[in-house]
Amino acid sequence: MSTAPPPPTPPAPAPEGKRSQTFEEQFEAQQGTPFPWKSVVKRAIVVTIAGVALYLVAPTLIAEFHAWPQLAHVNVVWLLVAFIAEAGHFVCTFALQRIALRTKKWFPVVTAQLAGNAISLIVPGGAAAGAAVQFRMLAVSGMDAGDAVGGLTAFSLLGIGGLLALPVLVLPLFLFGSPVSSVLYTAAVVGALAFIAFAGFSAVVAVTSAPLKFVGRVVERVRNRLLRRRVPMSGLPDRLVSQRDLIRHVLGKQWWQATLLSAGRLGLDFLCLVGAVRAVGSHPQLPLVLLAYAVAGVIGLVPITPGGLGVVEASLSGFLVLAGLSAGDAVLATLAYRLASYWIPLMVGPFAYAAFKRRYRDPRPPATATLGGATA
Repeated sequence: MSTAPPPPTPPAPAPEGKRSQTFEEQFEAQQGTPFPWKSVVKRAIVVTIAGVALYLVAPTLIAEFHAWPQLAHVNVVWLLVAFIAEAGHFVCTFALQRIALRTKKWFPVVTAQLAGNAISLIVPGGAAAGAAVQFRMLAVSGMDAGDAVGGLTAFSLLGIGGLLALPVLVLPLFLFGSPVSSVLYTAAVVGALAFIAFAGFSAVVAVTSAPLKFVGRVVERVRNRLLRRRVPMSGLPDRLVSQRDLIRHVLGKQWWQATLLSAGRLGLDFLCLVGAVRAVGSHPQLPLVLLAYAVAGVIGLVPITPGGLGVVEASLSGFLVLAGLSAGDAVLATLAYRLASYWIPLMVGPFAYAAFKRRYRDPRPPATATLGGATA
């Protein structure tokens, strides 16, 4: 006669005191960690500023959203020209970044730029967030962290310098008697002066290190005084000088290619706007449209709203009215231009990131670039 095996003994529950002690330790650890109120306040300020800006430009955005059905009635040929020109703008952007990053690879540069650009278009003050995503993707693909930082900085400086140079091109036409609105004339003068200041500062920084080291010491001192609880930053002046040397080295051998590509990306983006203007049936003076494009582009550099959403629409449509378009045509042309330069790249960004993740499924840990005592 066989004997049934005894039933399995259930595991003894953990002692109540131990569970209570673990919870207490976690609670005390959380209590000992200071609440990141500074970070919360900073983000709240950024979101508030973006919200106020969007509220102020809401009428322009609403008018553009209402104009979407009218895109079906624009000139399809000119609209296609606008889309092709914007695609050429992005090709020049990719090629320019390859030069700045000193790489022959296309895939990581293209996907990182599209993904970072999409982030910058949806996050308030997203230029920094987009650059961080792009930098991380480039580092994961195997690029040197120092080359990535220097290359992206060089690319940004070329873009800003090109935008500021545009008013200089049209200012002589206004000075020699071409009829122009006083607002546009003032914008051209201010833009020309800004370009002179930017070019002068860049030239001084390129040949001497004293101004750059002075700026680095001031920024380092202010940062350490404001963020006393963080690891003190050190060596920023020398780091800025080394990055300056890296940028000068990156653009030194291929400066003519970088210049042509920088001019090409701006010219094709402007051609996209011209195609949008012609698509709605307007024929204003191109110098006035160029000035409207330049001023709206400079305004869009200020990170008030995600990707300048609403701010660019309001400023560009307003300047196009001053350039000779009717209010309705200006809104519709701005909508067509932003469709090619904002909305389509925004939708392409997630697909570019997914393609990057699929290729680099088992990436190496991204390299970090140190900035004195801080880590980028």
